[in-house]
Amino acid sequence: MYSLSKMDHLRKRAMIWVFVVLITAILAPAARGGQTTAPQAADKLERLFAKNDVTIAVMDSGLGGLSIMAELAARLKEAGVFRSVRLLFFNALFSNDSGYNSLRTRGEKIAVFNSALESLARSGRPDAILVGCNTLSVFIPETPFFRAGKIPVLGIVEPGVELIARALEDAPSAPVLIFGTETTIGEDEHRRRLLGLGVKPDRIVTQACPELASFIEKAPGSEDSGLLIESYVDEALAKIRGPKSKAVVGLACTHYGYALDLWRKAFAARGVEAVILNPNARMAEAMIPARFRNRWPATTIQAEAWSMVEIGPEKIAGLGAWLRKISPETAAALAGYALRSDLFEWRKFIRK
Repeated sequence: MYSLSKMDHLRKRAMIWVFVVLITAILAPAARGGQTTAPQAADKLERLFAKNDVTIAVMDSGLGGLSIMAELAARLKEAGVFRSVRLLFFNALFSNDSGYNSLRTRGEKIAVFNSALESLARSGRPDAILVGCNTLSVFIPETPFFRAGKIPVLGIVEPGVELIARALEDAPSAPVLIFGTETTIGEDEHRRRLLGLGVKPDRIVTQACPELASFIEKAPGSEDSGLLIESYVDEALAKIRGPKSKAVVGLACTHYGYALDLWRKAFAARGVEAVILNPNARMAEAMIPARFRNRWPATTIQAEAWSMVEIGPEKIAGLGAWLRKISPETAAALAGYALRSDLFEWRKFIRK
């Protein structure tokens, strides 16, 4: 049982970030372009699968995307789609003191993200980019890099919404709870897409989880991570109208999957039968289409990680233990990551 004083301390610290999403909502354009990443990327992926040796980059604003890279490494090794695969994790976090959720305007977020994409293309020379960050995935169609169309860029929002839609077919009366960062929830893209698929508005509950990704990144199974998860689960359940015995739960942040057991525990403790959906593995499947399997008897995997911010030993140890169970190559890449202070430009895009 957590102490009330500790809960209050963590919640107060977390709620500071709530103001960020309010500012984002006020400053965001009223209208969004309806463009998605899937059709454009699909055409370019056909050319990718014609190659024998490829580089696939995974980008995230933090270390959550390493779980996607681990899934890729494990699956590609056995699928025989390519002769060799170089996997590159590109940490698009530009400061350990602030991130995309702290930027004041939507334009700043897009400009910094675009700068990261441009740098990744120049220095990493990937054949495809997977953006394993819900916050950044929403911005993909609005970046000049994507519009140039030179490299296929896939976001994680599409597989997440697809998972939720399929789960609702088996649970036609269950509410949908979507948990994400402040910017992801503020953008409201998951909800918009579900509405477009015919899901009724009163079935959808969105819940921002300030600072949860940071806590999970430091210690996925910690008491503090569990406390925040329970707190946000309580907030989301309080918004449901009607029965709360069942729920379809979308984890709209790549970090949240590291603490999957804590999510299960939180819902079980509240008597809720929850179908918890983590789209990270689904995103990896895009690189393993059935018609290209078994082209090669084996696939050589090389993995590396780049970051412009220092990754502390606590994070390397905590996430490394989780990653090692799926992909030793990815865990080794995290442990031996390349610290590159000039990885991409960001300061000039932020208003003083």
